[in-house]
Amino acid sequence: MKATAEKLENNTVVLDVEVDAEQLARALDQAYRKLVKDVHVPGFRKGKTPRVVFENYVGKAALYNEAVEYVIPDAYMQAVNETGVEPVAQPQLEIEQVEEGKAVKFKATVRVKPEVTLGQYTGLEITRPKVEVTDQDVDNELAKLQERHAQLINLEEGAVAGGDIALIDFVGRKDGVEFEGGQGTDYSLEIGSGTFVPGFEDQLIGVTVGETRDITVTFPEDYPNEDLKGQEAVFTVTVKGIKRKEIAALDDEFAKDVSEFDTLEELRADLLNKLKEAADNRAQQQIKGDVVQKAVENAVVDIPEEMVDTRVDEMLVNMERRLMSQGMNMENYLKYTGSTIDDLKKSFRDDAKRGVKTTLLLEAIAKKEAIEVSDEDLEKEIATMAENYQQDPKVLRKILEGQNQVEFIREGLQQQKAIDFIADQATLVEGTNEPVEE
Repeated sequence: MKATAEKLENNTVVLDVEVDAEQLARALDQAYRKLVKDVHVPGFRKGKTPRVVFENYVGKAALYNEAVEYVIPDAYMQAVNETGVEPVAQPQLEIEQVEEGKAVKFKATVRVKPEVTLGQYTGLEITRPKVEVTDQDVDNELAKLQERHAQLINLEEGAVAGGDIALIDFVGRKDGVEFEGGQGTDYSLEIGSGTFVPGFEDQLIGVTVGETRDITVTFPEDYPNEDLKGQEAVFTVTVKGIKRKEIAALDDEFAKDVSEFDTLEELRADLLNKLKEAADNRAQQQIKGDVVQKAVENAVVDIPEEMVDTRVDEMLVNMERRLMSQGMNMENYLKYTGSTIDDLKKSFRDDAKRGVKTTLLLEAIAKKEAIEVSDEDLEKEIATMAENYQQDPKVLRKILEGQNQVEFIREGLQQQKAIDFIADQATLVEGTNEPVEE
């Protein structure tokens, strides 16, 4: 087989492919063996018709059409490998010659991965994020621990207060008529959680156990239900019970109960170290994000729309998976938000284009700087994944191989190494860059 590649504009390549006559002859034999099983020729049992008779009966065109289906896909992939092009879309095929005893000739026009013109990516000036942990931050963490380990006490009497968990029955009405989704029985509502419509929880404060009260609220303008957005509604609410959190005092006994430390001072010191470590990690991630963004801005690349389309489709699939993990499907999400798949695709497009450009940039840097991922690097990453999934590394490796994911992981590691490389080469300057929030 022979193959040549001619580069055109707009990241387009034309592959000129020639497949030898012997390969076509073998494909014709294969086509005959397949078709003869399904065609009944008078005077012969199905599958036993001699080839000459079969060709006269169905016509040679049928055989050639079938043979081409065997020849061209394999020849195209071989041509791609031989010429080193990297297609990003399906090719447009043009068959130029298919004749018995002659070579098969065809052209394949295909969009390919674009070349990246790298700008400056080393020595980039990045403002160092502030890394600051205060005593108040430690106090906040201790307060979270108190909340986490608080005990819920059932109140036999008393009134609802902020932070309580109220057990309620409720019925919602708009213009005096009950509406769908506005009813609940034995619902546990934490006051101050913001779970319900704004104003609902605040108006429950002061309601006593066994009391029924009407609460008037106005649904937000961006509420998913078209019939309720911006509308006023009245909820009849009965408080059936109250659970109040009993917060433990901050002392050495508390430290012993919630940690491996004997004193509150030791617990505070440990929390301070963990907060500083987390802040350092966030700062490092911010530096990497900033340096990649600058390198992307400095690079020039003409991105084929097909690559953006593919990335948008990937984003949609990921979104659907997230929705499923939250107990929702795409159909319901679109219904609640009043949007369409085309709306989502349009909203994803800018991010998809930035993502594609970033990937192309990191690949180009890795290639120029000869950044490689060793087998040891790969096995270490798989071992880490296996630990997270509580899976045997060898078993996980086989699963990943079966899903063709191993090279995908290798590419991801290579890109991460490229990010680390340009981050290490960056020049950090002091400034007013605020730290990334958790």
